[in-house]
Parts: sequence; structure tokens; C-alpha cells
Amino acid sequence: MQTNLADFIKNTPEGVEADAILRACVHCGFCTATCPTYQLLGDELDGPRGRIYLIKQVLEGAPVTAKTQTHLDRCLTCRNCETTCPSGVRYGRLIDIGRKVVEERVQRPFIERMKRLVLKEALPRKAVFTAALRAGQIFRPLLSPAMQDKIPAMRGAGAWPAREHARKMLVLEGCAQPAMAPNINAAAARVLDALGVQLLVAPKAGCCGALRHHLNDQEAALDDMRRNVDAWWPYVQDGAVEAILMTASGCGVTVKEYGHLLAHDAAYADKAQRISALTRDLSEVMPEFEDALRRRHGTVNRERVAYHPPCTLQHGQQIRGKVEGVLRAVGVDVVLCADSHLCCGSAGTYSLLQPELSLQLRDRKLANLADTGATTIVSANVGCTAHLQSGTETPVMHWIELVDQMP
Repeated sequence: MQTNLADFIKNTPEGVEADAILRACVHCGFCTATCPTYQLLGDELDGPRGRIYLIKQVLEGAPVTAKTQTHLDRCLTCRNCETTCPSGVRYGRLIDIGRKVVEERVQRPFIERMKRLVLKEALPRKAVFTAALRAGQIFRPLLSPAMQDKIPAMRGAGAWPAREHARKMLVLEGCAQPAMAPNINAAAARVLDALGVQLLVAPKAGCCGALRHHLNDQEAALDDMRRNVDAWWPYVQDGAVEAILMTASGCGVTVKEYGHLLAHDAAYADKAQRISALTRDLSEVMPEFEDALRRRHGTVNRERVAYHPPCTLQHGQQIRGKVEGVLRAVGVDVVLCADSHLCCGSAGTYSLLQPELSLQLRDRKLANLADTGATTIVSANVGCTAHLQSGTETPVMHWIELVDQMP
């Protein structure tokens, strides 16, 4: 693709990066076949190829309109197109750059601005989000059905292991997960404790930065990332931990990009690169222990379980097959549903900002999961589990919680 970027962005780091991404695109259209919003809407501008053209025009100085913003907003950032693309176009980075420029040039309606302000200020703050969620859970019967769908049932965490081990890993507590599903990290800690690994939590670490980043408050997102680097650095610097573990794939894909996103920050570039290099999704760590799990739990087939691989894991981090391998090691009859590569519609705050499209994708995903005949659904990201659970009576949980429950 030939480009002629406008002066306002031509020689900036974002401009250089965007120019290289745009030039990699060969217009083949393979991406449209796997784009969830294109499948639903059938509009070229609601698929990756069309959005790439829109971003190209914006970066070349063409007028920016609310219509442009709408088409970019509808993107889930699922990055399925990156998996499909034969040319290696890094669409996820391109749409982040394009959205930021459009956000600076198009003023959203007041109600929409306020909604986004609340989301980016409340969700990343664990104390604020927890208090709001608890209030919603208490008064849930008084809320509208649409609001009730967004509020998960109250859940306990269970005990955190007290034993110390020579092998230690950090785990990100995060912002929304401790309130929505506090048992996930506790379950991971218990499973790993039984395998001789101690999970540590850095008290000052918080939101990974993904929420603000994808709401186009990218400077605040970088501050979130710097705070986490500072919180983890004492553990990393002295070699106290061998990995930084992610139990939410949405956080994992972001932390693995710290090195890239902070590359132009002289004070943090090297540290961020090391943090990203140490970051592992839980599914990358657990295969090491499959033999031990097999001996511990046996290999007798149990009930059928359907696994929904989050987009942030299979497309963002390019990790496939590892969760299924661990579950089979503990005797689970795990299956994937039809179109398992497609997004469930959660996509961070997408389900709140694009509810109509999000619910269509959720219901399509749940229908495919039901067709497997599974009695339980598991995933690897808290947003996916909460979103899917809102539309089904079938239990939905993180896959490590299932392993933790095994006798």
C-alpha cells in the first residue's frame, strides 16, 4: 500500500510505525473472512481492510468525521485478522494509532464522553470498581434486566496458600478480576503451591493499562504501565521471581507489549523490555507440570467441558493448544466449539459501549458452545467468563478453577 502521511504525524514514532504497517497491507481481504463485525454487518468499513483504508486517509490528512469514528469504535480489537493475514500486518497497533488521532479530532456527544470517562476512571481503580460492583450485587433485583446481565454473582476467593517455596512467580492481581472473580488467582496459587511454586503479589501493581489504552486515553495507560514496572522491578532486579504470571489473557497481551509501548521512554524502556520478556500466561507455565498433574489426578475421562479460547490468548499472544493439554492431563474431556477462533463479544469495555453487537456475538458463541454437549464452559480471561455467563445457565469459569476443583 502506497502512503503519503501528513506532516502532523510523518516523522513521529507513531507515524513511522503506522507507515510500515500500512505498507505491509496488500489489500487481499483474507482478514474480512474472519472479522466478527464484518460477518454481522457485511460492511467493508466494518472489516479490517476497510478500517485500514480509513486510518490511511486520516493519517494522510483527510477530513475526520463521526462516521469514521463509528467504524473504528465497532472494531473488537480481537486481532483475528492478524492470525489470518498472510502479510503479517500488525492491525492491532495500527487501529490504536488511528483511534488516538480520530479521538483528538472528533468530539463525541456529551453522554458518550461521560460514559467513557466513568469507565476509564472507575474500572482501573480496584477499590472504586469493587465498591460499585458490590453495590450492584446488593441491589441487583432492582436493576433493569440489561444491567443485571452485566453484574456477576458474588463469589468468594477461598484460601491463599501460606507455604513458601524456592520457586517463586509474581501474579498480577489486576483491577476488575479481584472483584468479579477473586477465586481465579487464589485457585492458581493453590494449584501451583501443590506443585512447588509460590505465587507472590506486588501490592502496588494494579491495572495493566489495557482499559485506558483501548479507551484512547493512552497517556494515562502508559502511566499505569510505568506504575506496574516500578512495583515489579524490585522482585525482577534481584532475581527473586522467575516469571510474571498472568491469569487474565487480556492483561497478558498488554504486559507483553510494555517493551514496545514504552520503547521511547528513556527511563523505562529497558525495564519494560525485561518485564515483557518475563511475562507468561498461566497456560504457558502449566504444561511443565502435566506429568505431575497426570500422576496426581489420573487420566479417567470426566464430564465434557467446552473451552472458549479468548482472542487475547489465541490471536493476541498466539498461544493455542496449551490449555487443552493441561485439562486433558487431569482427565478432562475438553472440546472446542465450531468457530472457536471468533470473539465472544466481551472485548474489554466493548460489551458496555457496543451492547447490540456484543450480545449478538455472545449468543452466537453460546449456541456453538451448547452444541458441544458440554456441561461446563471454561475460558482464560475474566471478561470472557463474565460475558458468557450472563447469557447461559451453564457454569462458566476460568480453566484453572476447574483444575483446582479436581480431587
